[in-house]
Amino acid sequence: MGPDRETRERSATGATATTRPRTRLDQPLPPRRRLVPEWDPEAFGRLSERIARFLGTGRFIVWMTVVIIVWLVWNIAAPRHLRFDPYPFIFLTLMLSLQASYAAPLILLAQNRQDDRDRVNLEQDRKQNERSIADTEYLTREIASLRMGLGEVATRDWIRSEFQDLIRELEEHRAEGRVVFPAERPPRRDVDDR
Repeated sequence: MGPDRETRERSATGATATTRPRTRLDQPLPPRRRLVPEWDPEAFGRLSERIARFLGTGRFIVWMTVVIIVWLVWNIAAPRHLRFDPYPFIFLTLMLSLQASYAAPLILLAQNRQDDRDRVNLEQDRKQNERSIADTEYLTREIASLRMGLGEVATRDWIRSEFQDLIRELEEHRAEGRVVFPAERPPRRDVDDR
């Protein structure tokens, strides 16, 4: 389709430059702009696994212990006007329960993701085991058929025993004076050979 024909078709149909151009079906559409930013759905899961992994380390326990000791020492030994959490340590209790309320679901989410990965790995291992068993059974059948086939094949020992039997039989025939092979007779002169 040439440019002149396109302009004629546009003027005939009333299409102007402000209308949308024809969409080509052989090319993908450009991505649409969204009002809500896109985010990776696995990002939160990976973050929760990293946090759960950190919560399960000795480093976290040491840091948590240091923070609690500093908190207690500061609120006991500091001057009264600098203390931010007096003796019953209600704010400390609130912060620890807040930390625990976030840690438990994050740990559960990380465990669920690990269970999903374990389930996939278990399924892959099961399929691999099935393939290995099938291959082993196939090879077993092949070896059995080869053994059966070898039972029908002439082996070196069998051929040797057959030759020995034939030699014994030939020697018996010669001892009796019988002609074993007709070609062993002395050649006669043909009348036609002159």
